[in-house]
Amino acid sequence: MDVTGGVGSAGPRAHAADLDDVVRRVLASILRLPGCQRVGLALTEGGGRRLRFTAQARDADGELAWCLIDAYDDVPLTAVVSSGEPILGDLDTLDRRFSGMVEHQREQGVAALAALPLPGTGSPLGGLILFYDQPQRFDTGQREDLFRVAADAAAGLVEVRAAAVRREQVLADEPVEERALVGDVVVDADPRAASTARRFLRRQLATWSVDDDVTDTAVLLLSELVTNAIIHTDAAAEVRVVLDEGELTIIVRDQGRPGDHAAAEPDEDDDPLRVHGRGLQLVDALAERWGSERDAVGTTVWFALPA
Repeated sequence: MDVTGGVGSAGPRAHAADLDDVVRRVLASILRLPGCQRVGLALTEGGGRRLRFTAQARDADGELAWCLIDAYDDVPLTAVVSSGEPILGDLDTLDRRFSGMVEHQREQGVAALAALPLPGTGSPLGGLILFYDQPQRFDTGQREDLFRVAADAAAGLVEVRAAAVRREQVLADEPVEERALVGDVVVDADPRAASTARRFLRRQLATWSVDDDVTDTAVLLLSELVTNAIIHTDAAAEVRVVLDEGELTIIVRDQGRPGDHAAAEPDEDDDPLRVHGRGLQLVDALAERWGSERDAVGTTVWFALPA
């Protein structure tokens, strides 16, 4: 089943409206599957720190409504994006693992669900979740059909999503919670980039009265990530710092190697430690949580510390 609806015509100048158009086609096509009463689609953002989610019911019509899901929320979509493995079953089977979500879905008349990763290069680019109003067998044939649906959807989204990030500023355009404090800076492809990033972060955290120990750790980890980003890409990098409800999140986004933007696929190496070396080893040791994502343009890495 081809759910792309000819999305290749979006081309390299696609923008947010193109993405919504593609997603509407994908959701409408999936809703034609037997027994599927509602379908949701999530795309990773912020290096995998969160999912941008929208859903549509079988009889719905109109604009898409997007929301954000934290990657550490215990729901099927975050589980399949993190693991790359599907979750399929009736609600009784899933009750012990996702009890809160299952109870809510029972009230909506859902009998079974299927959550599948949207395959990407290195890691999933997001996930699909299908809600059924009748129990499902999920036998071999149905599973294969669902995997094809997810693969078709991913193929249709890759080009338009890659085009959407081919902009000079990516992180600065991403939404944050209204209550959050946020700061952005772009550092040049220069040996002094890490020093620039350190000064920016110290000033920003001092303004927000962040504890000195937290600041020192954040500055150390940011310095490592920026240094590695510049060394490995010889291109500018973006830095975003967000303080929200006692958690400090630092995001570093590189722009890939100059001249690589026309490549159809990002680097096939799915081991972020091989790309960023000592930087991510320190992040893994000192951060409360962290994640990374590679797409057709570059790599995004984030880490969080309690503040």
